[in-house]
Amino acid sequence: MPTAHVYKKDHINTDEIIPARYLNTDDPQELARHCLEDLDSSFVQKVRPGDLIVAGEDFGCGSSREHAVWAIRAAKVGAVIAQSFARIFYRNCINCGFYPIELPNALELIDDGDQLSIDYQQGLIHNLTKGRTIHFDPLPEFALQIIRDGGLLEHIKKGQSMQGGRSK
Repeated sequence: MPTAHVYKKDHINTDEIIPARYLNTDDPQELARHCLEDLDSSFVQKVRPGDLIVAGEDFGCGSSREHAVWAIRAAKVGAVIAQSFARIFYRNCINCGFYPIELPNALELIDDGDQLSIDYQQGLIHNLTKGRTIHFDPLPEFALQIIRDGGLLEHIKKGQSMQGGRSK
């Protein structure tokens, strides 16, 4: 069952997600090794596939680097649940095939170590530790399809192959 890794902090920026000193690579495994390194040096040792990052306001602020999303996704994080996201980071998540969940009171409802299950389509987080269901606004169908396809580029390629190689 996915575990919540809660950071009771606002304005976690892209440099904290993946420090600039690692931007000379786009290798997913290398980026994963340094995910959240400057915020929580033990993150990569404790995160398990499907685990969730929970944070405060304005998650992903700072530069518009896709590397931040790539690092989180490569660390096999299932989703980021934040009270709010920086606009460019939020869109980068969808474009890179990663699901951002905006939940205004996330830090009040989820504690570090809580076991969670998420229904992305219905917009439900089941906090199994606390025995409660939390509602969030799910992404619209077009964004879900981009994520299902593995990101915007794969979505476009898929659309073109379905059209016999022609653009829509």
